[in-house]
Amino acid sequence: MTTTPQSILKKYWGYDSFREKQLDIIQHPLGGKDVLALLPTGGGKSVCFQVPTLCMEGICVVVSPLIALMKDQVENLKNKGINAIALHSGMHYTQIDTALDNCVYGDVKFLYLSPERLRTEIVQVRLQKMKVCLIAVDEAHCISQWGYDFRPPYLEIANIRELLPNVPVMALTATATPKVVEDIQHKLLFKKKAVVQKSFTRPNLSYMVLKESNIKGRLLRILERTPGSAVIYVRNRRRTREVANFLTTQGISATYYHAGLSFDERQTRQQDWIQDRTRVIVATNAFGMGIDKPDVRVVVHLGFPDNLESYFQEAGRAGRDGKDAFCVALINNSTINELHKKLNGEFPNRERIKEIYYALGSYLQLAEGSGQDELFDFDLAGFSTRYNWKPKEIMSAISFLEKADNLILSSNSDPRSTIKILVNNETLYELELRNPKVGKLLKTLLRSYGRMFEEYVTINEKLLAKRAGYSLKQVETILQKLHSLKVIDYKPATGLPKVEFVGGRVRKQDIHISKDIYENRIKLIKERIAAAIHFVETDKVCRSQMLLKYFGETESKHCGKCDVCRGLIKVEDADVDLQAIRSAIVHETAIEELINKLNIHPEKTILKGVQTLLDNNELTYNMNGKIQLSE
Repeated sequence: MTTTPQSILKKYWGYDSFREKQLDIIQHPLGGKDVLALLPTGGGKSVCFQVPTLCMEGICVVVSPLIALMKDQVENLKNKGINAIALHSGMHYTQIDTALDNCVYGDVKFLYLSPERLRTEIVQVRLQKMKVCLIAVDEAHCISQWGYDFRPPYLEIANIRELLPNVPVMALTATATPKVVEDIQHKLLFKKKAVVQKSFTRPNLSYMVLKESNIKGRLLRILERTPGSAVIYVRNRRRTREVANFLTTQGISATYYHAGLSFDERQTRQQDWIQDRTRVIVATNAFGMGIDKPDVRVVVHLGFPDNLESYFQEAGRAGRDGKDAFCVALINNSTINELHKKLNGEFPNRERIKEIYYALGSYLQLAEGSGQDELFDFDLAGFSTRYNWKPKEIMSAISFLEKADNLILSSNSDPRSTIKILVNNETLYELELRNPKVGKLLKTLLRSYGRMFEEYVTINEKLLAKRAGYSLKQVETILQKLHSLKVIDYKPATGLPKVEFVGGRVRKQDIHISKDIYENRIKLIKERIAAAIHFVETDKVCRSQMLLKYFGETESKHCGKCDVCRGLIKVEDADVDLQAIRSAIVHETAIEELINKLNIHPEKTILKGVQTLLDNNELTYNMNGKIQLSE
C-alpha cells in the first residue's frame, strides 16, 4: 500500500483530514523544498514535520530550545510506536554518545536536539553518518535578532546545512512579525523563500481588557458566568498561591502552578486540570507550553505581559476546540504603571553586566578557562543575597549575556532523574543474590522501566519506593550506592535551573558586550513594551485588529465581540430597519453573522440598529459574546 500523508495521519493520529494549511506545509519537504510554517498557538505544528518524516526514509532532526516540550513529544511518539530520542543541554557526555549511536545504527525516526547540543563536534560528526531526511527548526523566531527570544546558538543551524546540503529545512513558529519572517528565511539559508501562514485570526475568541478597582470581585463574576475550564495567568509565584487559595475559599475548584514546584507536583496539578478534576489553574508563564487542552473556556490575565508575543500565546490557549471562549485581561492603575516603569526603567550598564558574569563564575567556584560544556545549578536567590544585587538586575544581565553568547541559562532543564544500566544481566543477577535488599529494588526497577541497558530512561523514585515497599530515602541511597559501584549511571533530579559558560569562563576583561547588541536589545525590548502599553490603553481600535496588525495582517475586519467593538458600535445617524434586525436574530447571533445576513444594508446602519436595540434593552450580549433577543 502506498504511504501518503493522509494514510500516516490516519494510522498514527486517527484523523481523516488535516487542519487548515497543514497539508500545504507537508508537501514542501516531500518535494525536497524548504518552508517556513507560521501557525498560531494550537495550530498543530508538530504534525507538519512528523507526518512527512514518516513518509520518507531516514531520520528527522528537530531543533528546539524547550526541553520539557521535547520530552513530551518524544513520549507521545513512543506511545504511538514511533522511535524517538531527545538530546539536550541537560545531558552528560555518555548519555549523548549512547543516544547518537542509536540514531546512527538503530531505527530512530526523530532526534530532538537543543541548539546548544547541535553545534558540538560530537553531534556534527554523527549527523554526517545518519540518513537525515528533514531538519525541523521549532520556535524559529529565536534565530532572528528581531525576535523576542533571540538565541545565538540558533545562528549556527545554518552550518548544519553545509554538512547536509540536500536535506530540506522546515522552520516553525507561532509568533513572528513580518520582519522576523524575512530574517528566519535569510538566517536558515532557504534556497527559495517559502512561507505557509495560517491567519492569526481567532474568530471564536473575545479579547477583553477591563480596568477594575475590585479585580477579585470581577474575577469571581467571570468564573461564575463562564462555565468550564479556566487558566489564570499572574506575574509571580507568590500570586499564584494567593489567587488559588482565594478561589478555593469561594467554592471554586482551583490549584496553582509555577516552576518552583517539584516535577511530581507540577505533573499532578497539570493532569488534574487537564482531566477536569480541577477547574481553574493559576499559573505563571511557566505553564502551558505544549499542553493541548481544547476546551479552555476562559484565560484571564491578572496584570499584563510586557510583550504581545507572550500575551498572544497565553491567551491563545483558550478555545482550541473552535468554540467560543474569552481572553480577559483585568488591569488597574498599578498594571499600567508597572508597564510604563519597565518602559522607562534603567537597564544594567555594560560594566555591571561584566561584573555579574564574573561574580557568577566565582560563586560557582569555577576557575578561569574551565567549565566548557558543563552545567551548574544556579540558585538565583542565593546569588542575589551574596552580592546584594536585585534578582531583576541579575536576570536582565544574564539575558544580555545570553544574547552575546557568553552564557546559557536553561530554566526549563529536565527535572526528572535518569538511569542507564552499565553492566550485563549476569552481573545484575549476581548482585541480586549477594544483596537481597538491593536485588529487590533492581527487580522493581527492571519491571517498571524498559530499555535501560540500551539508553537512559527517566524514572520516578517515589513510584519505585511505593512498588518496592521502601522509603524514598532508602531508594535514593541504594541508587547512589549502585552509581558509585558503576553498576548504573544515576543522575538524580534537581529543581534548580542550569547555567552554562559558553566556551568556558573567560576573564572579566575578555567579556565582549558590543554596543550594537546592547543598544539594539534595549530598543527592541522598549518597542515591545510600548506595543503592550498601546494594547491595554487604547479603547478606540478593535483588540483583534491590533493583534493581527502587530503580526502583519493589516486587512482584517473588526471582530464585533471584544470590549472595544462593543463600545464602538455607536455610529453616525442612519436610517435603521429595526424589524429586519429583530427578524434576523435567531436564538443567538454573532455580529459578523448578522452583517452577512443583512448585507443589503450598510454595515454602519446595522450596527446603529443593534446599538439602539441594546439601549432599549430589546437585545443583550450573552457570555458567548453573541447577541440575542431579550426575554
